[in-house]
Amino acid sequence: MDPILIKAINLREIGQHEASNKLILKLIDLYPEDPLANYQCAWSYDLLGEEAKAVPYYEKAITLGLKDKDLEGALIGLGSTYRTLGMYVESKKTFLKGMELFPANNVMKTFYSMTLYNLEEHQAAMNILLQCLIDTTLDKDIQSFKKAIEFYSNNLNEVWK
Repeated sequence: MDPILIKAINLREIGQHEASNKLILKLIDLYPEDPLANYQCAWSYDLLGEEAKAVPYYEKAITLGLKDKDLEGALIGLGSTYRTLGMYVESKKTFLKGMELFPANNVMKTFYSMTLYNLEEHQAAMNILLQCLIDTTLDKDIQSFKKAIEFYSNNLNEVWK
């Protein structure tokens, strides 16, 4: 890993986001086609609250062939950023791609459910959230109702008389 990138990541980890961003922008000038540099640049803009500036760097990083955990993180970041910018259809497409590639990622599913909420697909959003809850919780009381929660998550609009 490039020493500039290492320093930028270290700065980010201690909360010096602006200084980190400046270093990463220098790295982008040196290596504009590097997928990892583009991903880190997108991430740095997200941390600065400049989501619109992050999007092209996420997109470029993914297009350039980002791999493994970095690709997973970039898809979460891009999908979430699209959502915060009101680009719900793009967010949904990104999360669907991410869940296809990383089906066990519950963070992706959780952010996807937020997008579904924004698209007024409330049934699907709740279904995903409830499934994530019962799949990941250690709470014994919730686990004792796992079958009921699973059943109702698919039947939220049903009324029994």
